[in-house]
Amino acid sequence: MTETAGRILLVDDDPVFTSVMARGFERRGFLTCRCGSAEEALAACGEFAPSHILLDLNMPGTSGLVVLPRLLAAAPQASLVVLTGYSSIVTAVEATRAGATNYLCKPATIEEVLTAFAGSAGLADTPIPNDPISIDRLEWEHIQRVLQENEGNVSATARALGMHRRTLQRKLQKRPVRR
Repeated sequence: MTETAGRILLVDDDPVFTSVMARGFERRGFLTCRCGSAEEALAACGEFAPSHILLDLNMPGTSGLVVLPRLLAAAPQASLVVLTGYSSIVTAVEATRAGATNYLCKPATIEEVLTAFAGSAGLADTPIPNDPISIDRLEWEHIQRVLQENEGNVSATARALGMHRRTLQRKLQKRPVRR
């Protein structure tokens, strides 16, 4: 029997993405298990016994942020990294409070993900940008914070922000703006 680098549970609703990531991790000696939903990940977690979990936040059905503590409860020895295309400071803080080892924005390389699994090592070398955050990005962050405060309720968030619900829904469907 050959020695493995670990057992990684890949949880993302994009099958192409999980396929690419699985091949990359397998080349590095990992055993992989792919799941397309939070429910599927919970079912597989106990039997697969992952040492690492790579979790997307924005999936149909149950959000990755909701399932995160349940995955860690099912696999307490696992290190969990959140990798999402819809990043915000609010979700990063919530994910780390819930037990995530690290939080990354898509796209990320396998090496960046492996560094994230190692914890904060290597992050001290990350340069802090001199340019300020754009107004659009600040708006996105504020919307995400208010949405989190309203437990994901779009109507209540729209009322709190003083905007029409459909306008808020359109803003939420867009990808977050970069800095």
